[in-house]
Amino acid sequence: MKKDVIFSIICLILIIILFMIPTGFERDIYINAEHAKIKIIDVDNSRLHKVGLVNQGSQFFMVKVLNGQFKGQQIEAINYLTGSISRDKVFEVDDIAVALLEKDTDNKLILATVIDYYRINIELILIGIFVAILILVSGTTGLRTIISFGFTLTCIFKLFIPLLLKGYPPIIIAFIIGICISVVTLILVAGFSKKAYCGLIGTILASFITCMLAILFGYLFKVNGTVMEWSESLLYAGYSHLDLTAIYQSGIYLSCLGAIIDLAIDISSAIEELVATKPDIKRSEIFRSGMNIGKSIIGTQTTTLLLAYMGSFIAVIMVYIVQGTPLLSILNTQFISSEILQTFVGCIGLVLVSPLTVITCCYIYKN
Repeated sequence: MKKDVIFSIICLILIIILFMIPTGFERDIYINAEHAKIKIIDVDNSRLHKVGLVNQGSQFFMVKVLNGQFKGQQIEAINYLTGSISRDKVFEVDDIAVALLEKDTDNKLILATVIDYYRINIELILIGIFVAILILVSGTTGLRTIISFGFTLTCIFKLFIPLLLKGYPPIIIAFIIGICISVVTLILVAGFSKKAYCGLIGTILASFITCMLAILFGYLFKVNGTVMEWSESLLYAGYSHLDLTAIYQSGIYLSCLGAIIDLAIDISSAIEELVATKPDIKRSEIFRSGMNIGKSIIGTQTTTLLLAYMGSFIAVIMVYIVQGTPLLSILNTQFISSEILQTFVGCIGLVLVSPLTVITCCYIYKN
């Protein structure tokens, strides 16, 4: 059996093990309550009021429970509206939703609160389309990519986030998990080959520099971790010991890791083809050609990274512009500064991975 197949099987086993290991945060914060899938049968909007752009008041429903302890039962439910457009949902008849069913000590239903639309089925369809297209286009490489995808998600949800909540150093944890993800991704995609090893070494070196830059400029920018959405809720939920700023800095590194891995393997793959075409090529020629290849890729990758980050704060920029805020004031706000920090630290790491990978290839391919 080929080493690549054995490694893929090992990764699958690791994913299953990680998925089954409890994180310690499985308990529901709601005592004597369960989440259930429901179908809305009837709606009473008599206490729903529209004030300008927002809805206020509440909706009352007759719903059918589709799973859980009360499956098949028709019960009354309520939807409280807070006046927030981004958080409130107005439900209609035949909507499929998720409700929180609160029970007393005898497991009898006390209150049913409709929380949100049920989206799991649509999410599964979307994921299925992605998997089908990936396998159709990439074949066995697509299968290995799916394994890499699953390993990355499992590491984030079952290792990185639980370890952060337990108070472990965010940057160190992010770096270690980032390297594990890099190893699995590169070997699954490129196999046990020189191009995978070169890409991995370039990724590790660029990752270390990116982490250091995130810490340094995070301190110089004086941006604290509360700039992350929902971060303050963690403090009020009993996790005041968390270093939100360090968590934010670790997020800067992880958010650009995929682009770093991508650029590293692109360059090492190109150099592998170059060496295969011209076996007697000199080390200096490899370096010169590799840098030229890197220049072309860096230009598009940094733009890709910039656009990916900009998508998260377009609405904020629009608000500032509508208010007539000067550009210098916009750039100086904490939120925009944090995005600038994240964007350009990631871009620097992306730029540095090119020469680091090229230098590694020079010594590995011509050793």
